[in-house]
Amino acid sequence: MTAIAERVHTRQDEIALIESRIAELPDEAIVEITLDDGRKLKGLVTTRPTIQTFRDAEGQEGVNALLRLDDLDQSGHSHQVWLDQVSDIFHMGSD
Repeated sequence: MTAIAERVHTRQDEIALIESRIAELPDEAIVEITLDDGRKLKGLVTTRPTIQTFRDAEGQEGVNALLRLDDLDQSGHSHQVWLDQVSDIFHMGSD
């Protein structure tokens, strides 16, 4: 079964960018990420994201990756972030 994503990617350059972001997000890394809309989130990478196949609302199949980031400022809160929305990753350390 294929899940739905807002955006899916099929072009090799877009897929390579997602893969490069995955490489920057190892398990238990503490990072601050900047999203395309300018928001910044600080958190702990629970598990390195993986590229997966999804369909968009129109049924087009492609890939994306979802990051679970446990919030550093709000204990017990986590963010689910599509990697294609991440514009920058700053490493703050590791757990």
